[in-house]
Amino acid sequence: MKEVTFIRHNLDKWRGYEATVESSISTPDELADAYIDITSDLAFSQTHYPQSRITLYLNNLASAIHNRIYRNKRERWSRIVTFWTHEMSQIIWDARKELLISFLIFIVASLIGAVSQWLDPDFSRLILGDAYVDMTLQNIEKGTPMAVYGNDSEGFMFFAITTNNIRVSFLAFASGLLTSFFSGFVLLKNGIMFGCFQMFFAQHELLGESALAIMLHGTIELSALVIAGAAGIAMGNGWLFPGTYGRLYSFRRGAMKGLKIVIGTVPLFCMAGFIESFLTRHTEYSDAFRLTIILLSATFIVYYYIVLPYLRNHNHATDSTKD
Repeated sequence: MKEVTFIRHNLDKWRGYEATVESSISTPDELADAYIDITSDLAFSQTHYPQSRITLYLNNLASAIHNRIYRNKRERWSRIVTFWTHEMSQIIWDARKELLISFLIFIVASLIGAVSQWLDPDFSRLILGDAYVDMTLQNIEKGTPMAVYGNDSEGFMFFAITTNNIRVSFLAFASGLLTSFFSGFVLLKNGIMFGCFQMFFAQHELLGESALAIMLHGTIELSALVIAGAAGIAMGNGWLFPGTYGRLYSFRRGAMKGLKIVIGTVPLFCMAGFIESFLTRHTEYSDAFRLTIILLSATFIVYYYIVLPYLRNHNHATDSTKD
């Protein structure tokens, strides 16, 4: 069957299912029947039109019906486990475009910050502030360029750093209320700061030491910031680009997806805060030890947020095709 014929034969039915999802008086039987029917159409579409927008539409509609069926069901404690082991993978896969956009914005912003600092050595004062730059220069003269990470007690630093990072992540998400461009601006600002900071140390021939110290916690912290930015972009795009959905319904879907994504960054920021507070200050640790922590952190991020969602979705699509 041609795709256009498939759509024409079922479009009115699908619109009816959209109304069923949004209706407050839909019965459990109606939702169950709609879910069974729409998953059948989804399996057919995945088999014959795997790259089509109609497949994405049906997948989203099936997810919406599924969520409506179970949203009033009493949750078990195992729900917490399944959220991290299964649901997050699907959410991240659905938001892979937003994640890519967020990552590219941060990388470009970092390059802008690095090039700007390279061309104008005083650029760091504009971005980081005179007090911070002067303090860092004094630390460099003393031979302790990373002393800023050891100024306070471990416990106080952990609390202050973690709460601040979580605040920034929710800011990046909440900015999506003002369109995805504002979430992009938060990423742009933080990326410029990071690039400028690294180039500042490079100009003082301390890039290696700086990279080892900062990326010890920054591998997880910056990754979590990019993920939080993707959450804001997902919410902003929900009402900015509703596609085949109503604007309000699309916004609600985007907001819910973004909220789940940003909640998923909280443990990452706690982990990054712990590393920054208890490990980063110890610059006497061997380069091999610090590099191992960085590589383990990077491996976790790549596997959990890239490899696992791909494998789970690929296996699901294969199973649907077999059915």
